[in-house]
Amino acid sequence: MRNALNKTTSEQFMKFAVVGILSFGVDWLLLVALTELLYIDYLVSTSISFVVSVALNYALSMKYVFEHRDDMSRKREFTIFAILSAIGLGLTDVLMFAGVTLLNIAYQAMKVIATFCVTWYNFFTRKKFLTAGN
Repeated sequence: MRNALNKTTSEQFMKFAVVGILSFGVDWLLLVALTELLYIDYLVSTSISFVVSVALNYALSMKYVFEHRDDMSRKREFTIFAILSAIGLGLTDVLMFAGVTLLNIAYQAMKVIATFCVTWYNFFTRKKFLTAGN
């Protein structure tokens, strides 16, 4: 039973990773475009690009990664996803501020580091609160 559970979690995480890579591509490109082309502050750009990528991530995750829970309305499902994502945004912004402002890491590189860190939080909290048969 444990091997089947680990295999299922591994397969689900791989799907989550593919969706995440696509979402990250949108997130990172929008961050750079807003910051470099429109001269928007990197923290504001981080928040805007994160929100756009979360919308894409939600659509793809609920279609390909997580099974809809029959006991949960789509409205409640999205609300939980949005709350968990807002926490992820807070974590991302804190990491971005610390890395860029305090440690003088380029915002583009720090975005990669922050996304890697927050990915683990996203996967396990979404799996816990959104997957059927928890």
